[in-house]
Amino acid sequence: MASLAVSPNLGERPALGRNLTYGMLDRLGRAIVTGAYAEQGFPTEADLAKEYGVSRSVTREAVKMLTAKGLLSARPRLGTVVQPSSSWNLFDTNVLRWLLERTFSVELLVQFNQLRVAIEPEAAALAARFASPADQRDITAGLERMKAAERGFDDPLEADIAYHIAILHASKNPFYGQFRDVVATALRKSIRFTNRVKGRTANIADHTAVAEAIRRGDPDGAREAMRRLIQDVLDLIEHVEAEAAAEG
Repeated sequence: MASLAVSPNLGERPALGRNLTYGMLDRLGRAIVTGAYAEQGFPTEADLAKEYGVSRSVTREAVKMLTAKGLLSARPRLGTVVQPSSSWNLFDTNVLRWLLERTFSVELLVQFNQLRVAIEPEAAALAARFASPADQRDITAGLERMKAAERGFDDPLEADIAYHIAILHASKNPFYGQFRDVVATALRKSIRFTNRVKGRTANIADHTAVAEAIRRGDPDGAREAMRRLIQDVLDLIEHVEAEAAAEG
């Protein structure tokens, strides 16, 4: 198998895990997204194979996977080059994970939450119409986890993510469900930012308002409550940026 091939005479390679292809994918993808190749050309397959002590077939497969994610492209006479971020598949779970490892960017945080405003209020409205009893229980369980996290008995970030993903699933629209990784990534960025700036966890009252509107089958109420919840983050970011500009 290509993913297990190793060239033993190339010296000790960096630890890539048991699956060498995915280990290479993770190393190279993270390096691209975090800007490691911003000032230099992307290495050749031969150079990568030598650096990591793996076969050319392992390197070739990892590069193919990165190309499919939009991070690389092969061009005649130019070889393999890093693509601009506008070409990256931002809905790919690996790309999203690598984005989290970049230097904190307020612009990225705003963009994440702008996308949430376009997705989650409508998902909440659909959940108010179509949520099953099991969906309602999952939403309630997420909210209860958030309350427990307020008391120190659960992880605030994971509880918040579970709540929002439960609403996406409750919409009964598989396309909304596919946004779960994007929403989870946005929440990881947003919650870390809001907790640092405001010194608080998520607003339980706002989350309760969304859940109650869904429970009583009120699409307009659920939509508006979710929009307010996300808009609060965007307003906070704008306020912090305005303060920073005034001080600067």
